Amino acid sequence: MKDNSIIMKCCRNFLGRSNISIRIALSAGLLSLGSYSSVDAQVNDHAFDVSSQLDVFSNAYRLLDAYYVDTLDAKNVIKDGLNAMLRSLDPYTEYYPSEDEEDLKMLTQAKYGGIGSVIRMMKDSTVIISEPYEGMPAAEVGLEAGDVLLKIDDKDLKGMATQEVSDLLRGEPGTTFVLKYQRPGENKIRTAKITRQTIKIPALPYYGIVAPKIGYMHLSQFTNDCFPYVRKAVISLKEQGAESLILDLRENGGGALDQAVRIVNLFVPKDVKIVETKGKVDASNFTHVATDEPLDLNIPLVVLVNSNSASASEIVSGALQDLDRAVIIGTRTYGKGLVQAIRALPYGSNMKLTTAKYYIPSGRCIQEIDYKQKRQANGKQTIANGVQDSIFYTVNHREVKSGKGIMPDIEVKHDTLQNILFYLSNDDVLIHYGTHYCQTHQKPASVSEFSLTDADFEEFKQMIIDSGFTYDRLSDKQLQQLKKVAQFEGYYDDARAEFDSLESKLTRNLGNELDRYRKEIISIASMEIVKRWFYESGVVQQSLKDDEDLQRAIELLNNKEEYKTILGYAQQ
Repeated sequence: MKDNSIIMKCCRNFLGRSNISIRIALSAGLLSLGSYSSVDAQVNDHAFDVSSQLDVFSNAYRLLDAYYVDTLDAKNVIKDGLNAMLRSLDPYTEYYPSEDEEDLKMLTQAKYGGIGSVIRMMKDSTVIISEPYEGMPAAEVGLEAGDVLLKIDDKDLKGMATQEVSDLLRGEPGTTFVLKYQRPGENKIRTAKITRQTIKIPALPYYGIVAPKIGYMHLSQFTNDCFPYVRKAVISLKEQGAESLILDLRENGGGALDQAVRIVNLFVPKDVKIVETKGKVDASNFTHVATDEPLDLNIPLVVLVNSNSASASEIVSGALQDLDRAVIIGTRTYGKGLVQAIRALPYGSNMKLTTAKYYIPSGRCIQEIDYKQKRQANGKQTIANGVQDSIFYTVNHREVKSGKGIMPDIEVKHDTLQNILFYLSNDDVLIHYGTHYCQTHQKPASVSEFSLTDADFEEFKQMIIDSGFTYDRLSDKQLQQLKKVAQFEGYYDDARAEFDSLESKLTRNLGNELDRYRKEIISIASMEIVKRWFYESGVVQQSLKDDEDLQRAIELLNNKEEYKTILGYAQQ
């Protein structure tokens, strides 16, 4: 061993000048050193590396603080240094200084002190209410989507960034402020006194009967208390006559692990293993099992997922798939099999850090990216070694794979979101149209009674054209790039006629393009209108009107033989 060889050399030099008794004593000491393992050496080497590098870091900062030409802001510099260090790990390990406590609370508990609304900045740099939450202070005082925020107490909001305005709107529950705002189409300035509350975003914004005897639940996130709401929804749907259920986890980025386990437990027997966490230290290793009696072991169940279903969503969908308890429909999930924990740091700061990976009942890990490996030359993250070839089996011996998220049992192919629709969804004209429509139309009794007419579409289309709406067309960009290459390589003049012909065919005709995507544009506009009248619950209901995943789920639940065959029961 390296360390022992150094000690031996020193001893030989010393013993050459010493008596026999000293030699015997040192020999006995070296016998004990012989049991010093390579593992111990590695631990000591690592400890030395940590200590020495921390020493380098602290001394580097002291040097900067003493001699740098400008006075350093210790908080910001150290925060930037910490964040740079964490960026080399994974995207989920984050530092939260004491002043970001509200952000951490929002992340872990989906609640904060404020008025309960989404705000956004318009092209003219004004900040508006984009969406008030039902039953929250913003809605209670009458704020509507489209309202322009002007002043908070005596602070003029003109020129402020969205985050600055958000910081002013948030605060301790019970505190009050005076808001001045202007409603589109009005010249007067409105005033409202608002009392901040603890704002809790609903984890289960909607559930209901979506087809005869089929219940539906939309779970938007796994908050620390979402389980009771899901349990209540299941009971309520069954009381309304539901004989099968659809759990929608699309766009659900995850959250509390224990809530995911309890939701799975609603449908699987007590004592069944649901998920394991495995980390570097024993405290991170834990097996989560169903601890309660199930609510219903037999009701047919479909889980809807997509590429933004992650973490706890993948635990629920993956565990139910591994246990052959539900059919998964949609598109492949995100592939986040990493567990985070919050750890306190001095002076009120915190760190959210990855402590383990989780493994669902078949034994597979759904983590796709190996963050330990450096990025590839093209900037992409490395896929975890061998995960694409790792095969596992469900309870009924169906084949499933690890490391690529959860692959649905029934994959539903969707059209790619067109460029024009992406830009339109984020353009001011959509906000203006939603405001105009709600101001000139009577609110319907329910979401099911709402629909846009052909005349409404034509009005919206004209509003888009008149607004000067533009967007980056990929075909234009590619054509211009090709022309540059042709000119560089010297064959552009010979092909000029072909280039001109292609350019004329690709000439923008906004009216025709809007007509081409009429169905999708009506859907986008409908969402903007419905959220003003029926809030988030209404948006979910509106989105289900033309939902391919939902329709496939309904078809499956109405076909008991197909359902059983997919889960591997028909052959038994």
